[in-house]
Amino acid sequence: MKIVIAPQGFKGSLTALQIARAIEAGVKRVMPDSETVLVPAADGGDGTLQALVDSSGGTIESATVSDPLGRPVEAAWGAMGDGETAVIEMAGASGLALLALDELDPLNTTTYGTGELFTAALNAGYRRFIVGIGGSATNDAGAGLAQALGIGLVDAHGNELERGGAALADIAHVDMTNFDERLRGVEVTVACDVNNPLCGDDGASAVFGPQKGATPETVKELDAALSRFADVVEGDLDVSVRERPGAGAAGGLGAGLMAFLDARLAAGVDIVLDAVGLDDALEGADLVITGEGQIDHSTIFNKTPVGVAERAGKHGIPVIAIAGGLGAGYRETHEKGINAAFTLVSGPMSLDEAMADTADLLSGVAEEIMRTVDIGQSINS
Repeated sequence: MKIVIAPQGFKGSLTALQIARAIEAGVKRVMPDSETVLVPAADGGDGTLQALVDSSGGTIESATVSDPLGRPVEAAWGAMGDGETAVIEMAGASGLALLALDELDPLNTTTYGTGELFTAALNAGYRRFIVGIGGSATNDAGAGLAQALGIGLVDAHGNELERGGAALADIAHVDMTNFDERLRGVEVTVACDVNNPLCGDDGASAVFGPQKGATPETVKELDAALSRFADVVEGDLDVSVRERPGAGAAGGLGAGLMAFLDARLAAGVDIVLDAVGLDDALEGADLVITGEGQIDHSTIFNKTPVGVAERAGKHGIPVIAIAGGLGAGYRETHEKGINAAFTLVSGPMSLDEAMADTADLLSGVAEEIMRTVDIGQSINS
């Protein structure tokens, strides 16, 4: 029996690879001769870097870069095992988690540090990039990233703009003279699960600005600045980003990556599952086991278990999910290809207790699942 084990990491507990190994241990107690294929997965959010590195036999690298307010911070990036692809999570350099509540300042926060991560990967010889852009603290349309890569953003007097979203109100020209030539022809794929345009009522500032500290007045100021940015980019680079789906992601970083690096935006789960080779792993499989920390109504919106299930369904392979918890609406995942879902919690316990014992709990529930599968095989034989 061939079993593909393709879970997402449990946030704050174990990585996807650790989860997969724990499930494998339970499977082998019942079916020691089964073929198990471990495919650590993610959906473009937390854990994506680790999953891609683990699945490819790569390494986690680090660089000292600028945080959203320009302070030095140590940020990780991933070198995949193919020797060609780097994984960058912008949240590590330009994310909300790096700031205290009283430091939130979308007028001045910058993606400069994310650009510095690109430079670190370029210096290491990488020319293909997978970028996760969730959790940003910024609203600068990737202007800081552009500045870190040698792109000049200047005002009407030829002066370089200050960093941050507010400064884009004065942008008059994009100067590509000092653009890092190593970036010409690179392949950049962006994990993006929102379709918001750059500007307007559904744009970056209006929808995501408030969670980054923007007041109603600030939202208007930032939206006008992004609109100005879109006009100048279209005029100087002949690239229209204002209405493109996903342009408003991560405070407009989606727009900046498309404008400056010709990036392709796609659903995070699809990018990851392609990169980890799930489709190849599914060939000849009899069962798939997936999972995430919480399975509930939100899981149906292209989260890892559903992404895995949809691909398994194309091969007619049944899918079982294991979760730390089953929340409201978890049964809706059955309509998305998850045949059965189980929680790893075996009895009354606190969250801290469950997180401390996750590996053993996973192995235990995986063992019971496989005992049930074994019964089914015996009945049908």
